[in-house]
Amino acid sequence: MRRVAIRRSPIHGKGVFALRSLAAGERLLEYRGLVTTWREAADHCSARAHEEHTFLFGLSDGRVIDGGRGGNSARWLNHACDANCEAVEESGRVFIEATRTIKPGEELFIDYSLELPRSDRRKARDIYRCQCGARSCRGTMLRGT
Repeated sequence: MRRVAIRRSPIHGKGVFALRSLAAGERLLEYRGLVTTWREAADHCSARAHEEHTFLFGLSDGRVIDGGRGGNSARWLNHACDANCEAVEESGRVFIEATRTIKPGEELFIDYSLELPRSDRRKARDIYRCQCGARSCRGTMLRGT
């Protein structure tokens, strides 16, 4: 039985939703796509600047997974400051795991914790505004701002 489905999200665009109850600690998805360099991914995203989304997931070794090229449903995970899932990196692969029990119909979220150079943060705050609505919302998808 499928565990998740892609639907329109009240937060932003498309989202990933639970089709059944999901247990805390359950591995739900792998974030898939073309593994490449940041430079190559940025060049490719610049060519698609008219699109609303980028699907880049940074790896600890400095490479990036571009979910926009060969990606799967995990690319539609939206951000929330009080996320119910987390990304776990293992050997250059990223898995999405539930951090708490998730009810059927509930949207799955991760905390993007985006990082930008200090000089870019002020102007990027509007671009990366958070819309999660959580009581603990920090107002941005950026880490530590």
